[in-house]
Amino acid sequence: VQLVESGGGAVKAGDSLTLSCAASGSIRSINAMGWYRQSPGKQRELVAMVYMAGGSTNFADSVKGRFTISRNNANTVDLQMDRLQPEDTAVYYCIAVVDYGLGLPENYWGQGTQVTVSS
Repeated sequence: VQLVESGGGAVKAGDSLTLSCAASGSIRSINAMGWYRQSPGKQRELVAMVYMAGGSTNFADSVKGRFTISRNNANTVDLQMDRLQPEDTAVYYCIAVVDYGLGLPENYWGQGTQVTVSS
């Protein structure tokens, strides 16, 4: 599975951005897709996930009510980020959780896209 991200950039506090992630390859084996983020000196953290079976989602507490995640088709997810705050500044990574039926699922990562929010 290969992941290509788009949509990062520099915005001001209160603005919105949409990140998109497109998967290719063994997309039929994808169980979930989502976004993590990492800012300097911090660990990578979950932002949002959407599960392909049923479309359920989960979000980090820090983004609930501001971010939404949507699955456009079998291989594309969008992260709509509203009311952005400076603490949302980070490199955002798309993740695909893939189950080939051979044991534990495997995680695939995109290359990352920078989001910078100025006050």
